[in-house]
Amino acid sequence: MREVAYRRDGGAERFRAYLGPLLFMAVFLFSWITLSPFVDISGEAVLDQSARASSLLNQLVSLGLFAALLGFGLSHPLRGIIFQPHALLGLIFLWLGFVSTVLSSYPFQGIKGMVLAIIAIVNASVFLLLPRSERQFAKLLGLGCLTVLAVSYFGILFKPDLSIHQTSTVLEPMNAGLWRGHFRHKNDAAVAMVVMVLFGLFAMKVWSRLAGAAIVGLAFFFLLNTGGKTSTAMLPAVLVVAWLFERVRVLRIPIVIGGIAFFNLFAVGSAVIRPLGEFVSELGIDATFTNRADIWRLAFGAIAERPLTGYGMKGFWQTSQLVNSGGEIETWAVAASHAHNSYLEMILMMGVPGLLLTLVWLVVLPLYQISRIDSANAHSDLTRLFVRIWLYVLAHACLESLFFEGSNPLWLTFLIAIYGLSLQTSAGLLPEPGAKPQGAVAHA
Repeated sequence: MREVAYRRDGGAERFRAYLGPLLFMAVFLFSWITLSPFVDISGEAVLDQSARASSLLNQLVSLGLFAALLGFGLSHPLRGIIFQPHALLGLIFLWLGFVSTVLSSYPFQGIKGMVLAIIAIVNASVFLLLPRSERQFAKLLGLGCLTVLAVSYFGILFKPDLSIHQTSTVLEPMNAGLWRGHFRHKNDAAVAMVVMVLFGLFAMKVWSRLAGAAIVGLAFFFLLNTGGKTSTAMLPAVLVVAWLFERVRVLRIPIVIGGIAFFNLFAVGSAVIRPLGEFVSELGIDATFTNRADIWRLAFGAIAERPLTGYGMKGFWQTSQLVNSGGEIETWAVAASHAHNSYLEMILMMGVPGLLLTLVWLVVLPLYQISRIDSANAHSDLTRLFVRIWLYVLAHACLESLFFEGSNPLWLTFLIAIYGLSLQTSAGLLPEPGAKPQGAVAHA
């Protein structure tokens, strides 16, 4: 899918040509800016944010965008890509549905989470059908990134009390002075800026060197001011690893499979294996990984009780059963909102079988698809963008929970990259109307 274009031979396709960019920008900005930027997290205001996040307007806009995207996708010649791979995703959600309803103590929360997850997957599967060409895709991404950066810097300049962590913050006052822009937390801002840099590098190659360089520079400077050490370190690491991944085929499986296994052993393993934890500490590394160790130990204890089925979607963290466990569980981690590790979260959610199915979908299948991309597209800027995002999120998932999080913009971006890699395997030549052939496009 080097150029996501199509012949506009009729009124319906001309309509899609105008509607596509509008939907693209709407989805991008709704995901990365939301309807309620500059959240007040100081004092008692922090207690009201969950209600704001689930406001009626937010739900209506989300459903409206989903309906528009689904309608656009169903009218597109590539409609078959929607919710692919059908069989694998069907198995995943059948298993997740069984665990979340029949076996979960909180079935309603599980069903709601599943619906949001399905919506996100459908949205991602249609998203790359919206632009007409690779250049338009890069242009829309660039304009979206510049808008996100403009909003964040506007906050730093004119709303510092809502875009820079303050000493009055109820949670984590030690972050005072660190930038968060219009995001809720400095770590969220850091993740967003890493993605903006990756988008900017792509825009610089395909659309505009000046605009792309501006995105990269502004996003990187913002990233440094968030104090997000992990994200700042991951950015150059991902660029180097992606370079190796692209050029040395024999290293691809060790980089991905081995990398995930080693990162989880090094991080999560240090929390439950005392000798390993002591070794990590001797290296001068925080063996608690910013207090995640207590959470991981609690997660492992819970997994030991239900290794095959898990607790269902939204059926463990912040449930009344866990929070009100009293003295039975003596750790602050009972108040955590998630496992801070997507792979552990999958086992908690749907057991070891669910994790294996998820890994096949998110890790093994993309590896196979990358191996099928022809030589003309294997080293293209578009493939490089998708691979970088894919590798970054797989690594980031070792320290945060984001798989199946329907409202998480990084999860949506990850899914888009996976669908992009799938489209790249079936790219062909197709000229834009009135233009000479310049590259490959996805075709049915």
